Amino acid sequence: MKYQNTSINRKFFTVSELTHKLKSLIEDNFPFVWLSGEISNFKIPGSGHYYFTLKDKNAQINAVMFKGQNRNLKFIPEDGLNIMGFGRISLYQPRGTYQIIFEYIEPKGTGALSLAFEQLKERLFQEGLFDEQYKMPLPFLPKRITLITSPTGAVLHDMIKIINRRFPGILIEIIPVRVQGNNAAREIVAGIELLNSRKDTAKKSDAAILARGGGSMEDLSPFNSERVARAIFASSIPIISAIGHETDFTIADFTADFRAPTPSAAAEQIVPLKTDLENRCFHLTRTLKIGFLSRIDYFKGRLDNISNRLADPGKRIGDARLKTDDYSARLNRLFKGSIVQKQKHLAWLINMLHANSPAKQIRLFKAKNDQMRDKSIHSIDLILMNRRSDLKKLTALLYSLNPLEILSRGYSIVRTTPGACVITDSSDVTPGQKLEVILAKGSLTCRVERKKDNG
Repeated sequence: MKYQNTSINRKFFTVSELTHKLKSLIEDNFPFVWLSGEISNFKIPGSGHYYFTLKDKNAQINAVMFKGQNRNLKFIPEDGLNIMGFGRISLYQPRGTYQIIFEYIEPKGTGALSLAFEQLKERLFQEGLFDEQYKMPLPFLPKRITLITSPTGAVLHDMIKIINRRFPGILIEIIPVRVQGNNAAREIVAGIELLNSRKDTAKKSDAAILARGGGSMEDLSPFNSERVARAIFASSIPIISAIGHETDFTIADFTADFRAPTPSAAAEQIVPLKTDLENRCFHLTRTLKIGFLSRIDYFKGRLDNISNRLADPGKRIGDARLKTDDYSARLNRLFKGSIVQKQKHLAWLINMLHANSPAKQIRLFKAKNDQMRDKSIHSIDLILMNRRSDLKKLTALLYSLNPLEILSRGYSIVRTTPGACVITDSSDVTPGQKLEVILAKGSLTCRVERKKDNG
């Protein structure tokens, strides 16, 4: 077959013209489509756009999701994730390849919120925000409690009612926040920051409850926010998380210092029963009284036993005097130290109860304490008075047996010099020997002129 030049009837396209026509053809016939597949080669460059490949068993297509759209996603796409989404088909002219530009995507087979929850939970767990070592203990009896919740819900009234029933008079403050909606997470973070912003320790809360009632996962999404989790973790005040029902778990529950199954349970756990504390104070007071009397009887018996064992005070008066002083000082320190310690503890309990206006009970306990203290001091004074009297008697007996008292009646002690041996027999000396004569006042050095063997 002979080739004929028919270039006059041919229509030539440039590459750009052909690509432009194909772009128009594709985009006009497929303006928006729903598409599903598996993500691979997922990348996020510095621009913040998402670039990836969407594929199935037999084909694949390039995909992109711009920053303006992906910022609204509740999860982060990753390789191997099956998704379905809505977008428009476009042809990228510089490369001559077509792609889909997604406006919206969601995980296939699982909700976006569930996936975002698991992703954030795993990431915060790896960072250590759930570690027990960072969780602060709840105060035994808080003076001020902050409730961070909605001001209009039944949850707030239930918690206030329970706290006032368990321990009336505790100061309760409320930081009203939204617990649902787009701005809820921002208000919750601002509320936690306000909780920690007070510099005056007298006005600072001892503990806080972050609470809301039950709801769907969408309703609880503010409490699954990363900002809320990090605000709870950074709080210097212990926070109890009481979100939804007992079966509901949020990121805030894992980050909080303590998780309560319900808001009502949180109100019960944050304060003890006032009646239990009053009964404990009563039993402590009674135990203190019995302990004082028992210790007094014990030491009195020991002192009586020690006194009865002093059979020969002339030889043991020195040791007995030291022991008596030691026992008296130890007994005095023991009782005074015990009284001071119990008084401090009792004063602390009185101050705690006084802050909640139990005036009648305080006056009753104070009167009993004063009576016990007076009885204890009176008993101690009697014991010390008896011991001082015994000491004076023993001291007088000691003075009566003191060799210096004998010398003052005209007697003397004769000793050899040197050697200081006491002379009791004239045969122990020789004429001309030097002797020392000890008098009641001073001493004499003499020489033996002569001696007699008898009177």
